Amino acid sequence: MPSSVLVAYGTTNGSTAQIAEAVAEVLRKAGLTVDVLPAQSVASVASYEGVVVGGGVYAGRWQKHARRFVRRHSRALAGRPLWMFSSGPLDPSASERNIPPVPGVKRAMVRLDAWEHATFGGCLDEEAKGFVARKIVSSGKGGDFRDFTEIEAWATRIGSELAGVSRGSGTMRASSTPRPPSCR
Repeated sequence: MPSSVLVAYGTTNGSTAQIAEAVAEVLRKAGLTVDVLPAQSVASVASYEGVVVGGGVYAGRWQKHARRFVRRHSRALAGRPLWMFSSGPLDPSASERNIPPVPGVKRAMVRLDAWEHATFGGCLDEEAKGFVARKIVSSGKGGDFRDFTEIEAWATRIGSELAGVSRGSGTMRASSTPRPPSCR
């Protein structure tokens, strides 16, 4: 198995960080060594054999630290197994159908030859930062739409794919974590 996997995330209100932690926990249970770090704190990805990077989606764009992480580490990311995830829909749509990545993430996936992308529901509660976020919550459109069973299944698939790569099977590709009590 790969010696080390990085799960990096860009988050504004903490929801995407909780998804990243859930992914990491599943990978650890699969026997992998995993570091979970805010995207802006990652100095290098050189020591990682696999990388998962996620970002919250705000107004059709990935969270700024996730975008910057991908740009800053693009050369190193292009040479290793890479998965991406987005969080954000504040409705059950992410659990009902496959939601494609936003255009900027799609371009990065193509450029970096990412293995897969998943979109998970978001979470926005009354303690959310920012004027727009507070307006969304006060209008009754907030809530927790993350599906941790779906997140766990996706992370399990990543663990299996990493195990396959480490056994020398080439570049195979794919086309229970408790639910946190709140968005924070």
